[in-house]
Amino acid sequence: MKKGAKIGIGCLVAVIVVVLILVSTFKGMYNSLVNLDEGVNNSWAQVENQLQRRYDLIPNLVETVKGYASHEKEVLTEVTKARASVGSAQTPADKMEANNALSGALSRLLLVVERYPDLKANQNFIRLQDELAGTENRIAVERRRYNEQVQLFNKKIRSFPTVFFAGMFGFEKREYFEAPAEAKQAPKVDFSNK
Repeated sequence: MKKGAKIGIGCLVAVIVVVLILVSTFKGMYNSLVNLDEGVNNSWAQVENQLQRRYDLIPNLVETVKGYASHEKEVLTEVTKARASVGSAQTPADKMEANNALSGALSRLLLVVERYPDLKANQNFIRLQDELAGTENRIAVERRRYNEQVQLFNKKIRSFPTVFFAGMFGFEKREYFEAPAEAKQAPKVDFSNK
């Protein structure tokens, strides 16, 4: 075999090895991004499950309160409108915003309840309030898990060398599910109307 043919075969083998290494690297990066993206999607689905549970509890809670606090129409209307906006929200960002508004409306509703000792003693209301509190805890846990998955995903698509390939593959930064601004302030409870 001639010296030129040997060099040509050596170069061909080297090119094939480099191509195989690059394909393997791209495949690993892509699969890693897909796994992280699916982790974010799964975590969001769990958040939505708990938000739906809360969404389903609200009409019963509103009806129970309505029987005792019929002159608190403004707060009841606000909760109902906030619930409707949750039902019509389409994107995760819209759902986050609508659910944050619903959380604020529910907080105001529960403050109204403090004025009605008979309502606070009603077994149906107590059961609904306990279910709602349990659901709020589940939402907090699932929201934390979702944000952890978003953090992992966002870090991966922004780190070197994945940052170059994430855009090519269509992977974009995901939004965190942040607490509403009202959650940062303690609610004011007024017992003077008893």
